[in-house]
Amino acid sequence: MTKLLEVNGLGKRFGGLQAVADLSLSIAEREIVGLIGPNGAGKSTAFDLINGVRAPDQGRVVLRGEDITGMAPYDVVHRGIARTHQIVQPLATMSVLENCIVGACFGRDDLPLRQAEDVAREVAGFLGLTERLGEPAGQLTIGGKKRLELARALCARPSLLLLDEVLAGLNPTEVQRMIGLIREIRDRGVAILMIEHLMQAIMGLSDRIVVLSSGRMLAEGTPAEVAANPAVIEAYLGDASLAAKLHERA
Repeated sequence: MTKLLEVNGLGKRFGGLQAVADLSLSIAEREIVGLIGPNGAGKSTAFDLINGVRAPDQGRVVLRGEDITGMAPYDVVHRGIARTHQIVQPLATMSVLENCIVGACFGRDDLPLRQAEDVAREVAGFLGLTERLGEPAGQLTIGGKKRLELARALCARPSLLLLDEVLAGLNPTEVQRMIGLIREIRDRGVAILMIEHLMQAIMGLSDRIVVLSSGRMLAEGTPAEVAANPAVIEAYLGDASLAAKLHERA
């Protein structure tokens, strides 16, 4: 498979804390890679380093052969990486449609307003937001805000989508709906790197899993390989009775 993203030896320290240490991973075109680990393992910091929110102390981020290390987020999104956030951040007083238009206007293609609106309406329809387009984004339910966060990222027309706990806070019906949407996004040609604590979902969705612990890669492999790894069970779960969750599928 053709490599889309390559992360080589990435490191970031905050004072005395080594948040990410010597992290290397790759993502192929149309691949879903899960990034798991306990709280504080460095997962969100890794996202920040990839999409330019923070500059790494060491290492390189390469997208389709271009070194994008330390580029500003607006330059990174222009090159094809978009992101959602663990804590949803809609432009609360703007409408759902306007939120989506912002994503399209400042995305990979720098679309003019009319074309951006066309993209926004198409993506909103895909994510089931058409009936809410005129509503202020701040009035959506948590499930609606999660879908809007995803819609705004997709409107940027990314080749790689970073999903930070997009399933958190959703009820079981919403989780299943979102899982279906993630699969369809991949089927449309978008690669995905996702952080998720819902084990059933991420093990069922991912082609490969990367496990972080204390900022370092602990394990990498297929979901089955990671589920059988004693170091993962010990360091990530800490309780063998929970290990069975790694074997379940959404």
